[in-house]
Amino acid sequence: MKNLVNRIFNFLATVLVITGAISISALPMAASAQPFDQSHAAFSALLKKHVVSIDGGKSSQVKYAELLKDHAQLKTYLDSLSKVSESEFSSWTKPQRMAFLINAYNGFTLELILQNYPVRSIKDIGNVFDDRWKRKFFKLFGQDSYLNKIEHDTLRKPGVFDEPRVHFAVNCASIGCPALREEAFTADKLDKQLEEQTVRFLSDRSRNRYDTKTGKLEVSMIFKWFSVDWESGYKGLGGKTPAIKTREDFFARYAKLLADAPADQQKIADGKAAISMLDYDWSLNGAK
Repeated sequence: MKNLVNRIFNFLATVLVITGAISISALPMAASAQPFDQSHAAFSALLKKHVVSIDGGKSSQVKYAELLKDHAQLKTYLDSLSKVSESEFSSWTKPQRMAFLINAYNGFTLELILQNYPVRSIKDIGNVFDDRWKRKFFKLFGQDSYLNKIEHDTLRKPGVFDEPRVHFAVNCASIGCPALREEAFTADKLDKQLEEQTVRFLSDRSRNRYDTKTGKLEVSMIFKWFSVDWESGYKGLGGKTPAIKTREDFFARYAKLLADAPADQQKIADGKAAISMLDYDWSLNGAK
């Protein structure tokens, strides 16, 4: 009876493949990504333990001295990232790939700080001949890699993700940077997580605000350095409309976070507020 059942199952599977009802190549894709999504839980555990929310959750700090005691656990997680092949990565969905890359950037940034801890700023690491963001100190997809490759050559590459909210998710270990999230990014929650990170950053009046005295919208240098990323006509993973085509469009969507008075909010929403940039604080985002 058992052999008969097996023969029937194999016959039906063959028929389905031949008729195109099922694709064998699709099966390992779904199977390979799901287990790895779960491995981000190890990173979440470390972040929840060592990242401290401040200012009502608008910003965060890292207990680097304590994280150093769990350095081995961080390395184990990072090793799991390094073991992922490019073919496996390519088989994943867009949210799975994006979550993986964000976690990789944040995780390897923490690793860079721990390798040089104590340090006052990430910019104190390396020199003009050894750029900390171009230093090849880890492997990804079988190749020596570096932080800029993850951020600029992959996450920001035109036509790949076209998601400027990623700038509020990747963390450069600095006070001026958007908060390091207290959990890992995952495919199933990615759009929600990116939106929460955006709200947290734009609500932080130390880094983004409308000045009622000058009538100017004062924002982070991030919006100058990466201004082109807001010109892709993005709608976000959630497909929001209308599409964002400029920084002004982006600020208009979040006008209520940037100003208190309704008239000032309307000025931002209408794109009539002059924009100026605030100084960026490169001091380490370490917990006191």
